Amino acid sequence: MRINIHSFKITELLKDEISVWERLKNCEKPVVLYGMGDGADKVLAAFDRYGIKASAVIASDDFVRGQKFHDFTVKKLSDVEAEFGDIIIALCFASQLPDVMEHITKISEKHETLVPSVPVFGNKLFDNDFITENKEQIESAYSLLADDLSKKVYENILKFYYTGRIDLLPPVTTGKDEAFGNILNLSENESYVDLGAYNGDTIDEFLHYTNGSYKRIIAFEPNAKNFEKLKLHCKGMANVSLWQLGSYSKNTELIFNNKAGRNSAIADKGVATKVATVDTILCGMAAGYIKADVEGADMETLIGMQKTMENCKPKLNFSAYHRFEDIFRLALYIHSVNPDYKIFLRHHPYIPAWDTNLYCI
Repeated sequence: MRINIHSFKITELLKDEISVWERLKNCEKPVVLYGMGDGADKVLAAFDRYGIKASAVIASDDFVRGQKFHDFTVKKLSDVEAEFGDIIIALCFASQLPDVMEHITKISEKHETLVPSVPVFGNKLFDNDFITENKEQIESAYSLLADDLSKKVYENILKFYYTGRIDLLPPVTTGKDEAFGNILNLSENESYVDLGAYNGDTIDEFLHYTNGSYKRIIAFEPNAKNFEKLKLHCKGMANVSLWQLGSYSKNTELIFNNKAGRNSAIADKGVATKVATVDTILCGMAAGYIKADVEGADMETLIGMQKTMENCKPKLNFSAYHRFEDIFRLALYIHSVNPDYKIFLRHHPYIPAWDTNLYCI
């Protein structure tokens, strides 16, 4: 379904769709959760809110050891099939691994498989109340998207959030090469700012697309263990400035959960961590390209780099999936700061709709 740029209506987009919550509540099959951990915790909390009953919890065969999750004994899919027959599966974990995504697809061909929409950060659910509350912004952001693929990605991701249908993702999934080659077109003389640099892997990504050449690199990483890995990774590199900081809308100190890997984020409990604005660290220095994967602080990060966007209009690569509202509010804010930006949206291989990013030039 194509929607004219001047008549995009979220109600029209979703008029023939059934929400994932309504489908799970009213289906006559046993609802089986696939996965454990934070995602499944959030899904079960949403089930309580919507009055949905879960009948079982499964994990991949290699992970099933008779463990408990909430009040359920975790089982293999084959055991649940033997017990219940036909089932509907609620997927409660994320993966970008090709073999795992292929496995999920094969299961979905056998049993109806939906992804209940729970946010990576925050507690807002993408339901009818959310749509009503944000209708104007959702529709306004659509008009800012610079090409047909961006608009199709936007439509399908919104539908996916609402319905949980994983078949909506493959038609709008593209690789990183497409975004870096067709949109960003990085030069070999870029001043790169990496927000959420982790262990240096996105610096490597940057260098891959610039043939190893650059003017300077400035990297933020708030987690102490990750920062040590980042320093080791960048040892001996010229014109590289590393900051053990989180990016934010002001210079202060916040509590981070101190989780390992990429999951370090602002939380209620954890480790006191310094955060700063990009504008402060750059102090008027030009940036040519800024990448941000800042675990839910995306809007605050943009606010803290307003002057940089106004004055030198760096190319942007921003995650737009940590909170459901990010897919529209980040684009609206970027446009409000500098209307000269062309704004693109891309979804890269991932189930659910993680790695959905804004690319702005």
